[in-house]
Amino acid sequence: MTETPVLVVGGAGYIGAHTCLALSKRGFLPIVYDNLTNGHGEFVKWGPLEQGDIRDRARLDEVLAKHKPAAILHFAALIEVGESVKDPVAFYENNVIGSLTLLAAAQAAGIKAFVFSSTCATYGLPEGVPMDEQHRQVPINPYGRTKWMVEQALKDYDQYTGFRSVILRYFNAAGADFEGRIGEWHTPETHAIPLALDAALGRRDGFKVFGSDYDTRDGTCVRDYIHVLDLADAHVRAVEYLLNDGASVELNLGTGTGTTVKELLAAIEKVSGCPFPVDYTERRLGDSTTLVANNDKARDVLGWVPQYTLDDIIRSAWAWHSTSNLVSQS
Repeated sequence: MTETPVLVVGGAGYIGAHTCLALSKRGFLPIVYDNLTNGHGEFVKWGPLEQGDIRDRARLDEVLAKHKPAAILHFAALIEVGESVKDPVAFYENNVIGSLTLLAAAQAAGIKAFVFSSTCATYGLPEGVPMDEQHRQVPINPYGRTKWMVEQALKDYDQYTGFRSVILRYFNAAGADFEGRIGEWHTPETHAIPLALDAALGRRDGFKVFGSDYDTRDGTCVRDYIHVLDLADAHVRAVEYLLNDGASVELNLGTGTGTTVKELLAAIEKVSGCPFPVDYTERRLGDSTTLVANNDKARDVLGWVPQYTLDDIIRSAWAWHSTSNLVSQS
């Protein structure tokens, strides 16, 4: 059987690469389009790599004409909230202008299925928990606003041109491929689990917790950690849904279960067997007390149910960071 080609834009990055793995298992050929600014050529294992930038319309047209993909999955965004505050221009140029350029190329090529990697950051501060897709969207930083803008464009494109898409709003992606082929690799790293694992491995001097006086069960923030392979599964289901004439829709991707920072650190220490220093400091501006998804709609529309637990997340991440992580430590 011939594999169905799909273009995975940003497919050399963390979530994109795991999605390529999932696509290859389900009869698709992932064509990775990535400028390798934040992605890694070493992660491109299940299909060809086409190097290029999403702001380069001519290069996009060339790749789409060459491979004739049935669908596009769009992961190619700048994602660090702190950086978006320091350099909003870069985020608007890449995340908004780049996405609109990609959408124009997709429409010109006759693509009928588009899956967009979005974020719960489009909601802003939670007005109720768990958060469903009807929650008011008031992003509080440039990163969240750039994702929200692309969501608005996709809704207009659907309403006025018939261009169908699935918008997937992630909560906290974590974990790694259980076979250790790929994992979380950011430079610099800012996510809680890899930072804590590096502390357990002695690669950094402990772990810093921002705020211990929140109105939660132990005073630390609550987050919804979702295994990257569960995210990848949802993306494959979204492609299949659109190729079977599904209507445009936005969906939350989370487990529906919240974990406090203290609970997370205890679980990491248990899995790793390596205690590490923890420093409790002041709250960070803009951090929400609790972010937990209501994922009922993803279950109803895609038949998607997360398979992996927090323990699975930490065990897979520990295996990656302790043995396979390609980052050179300095």
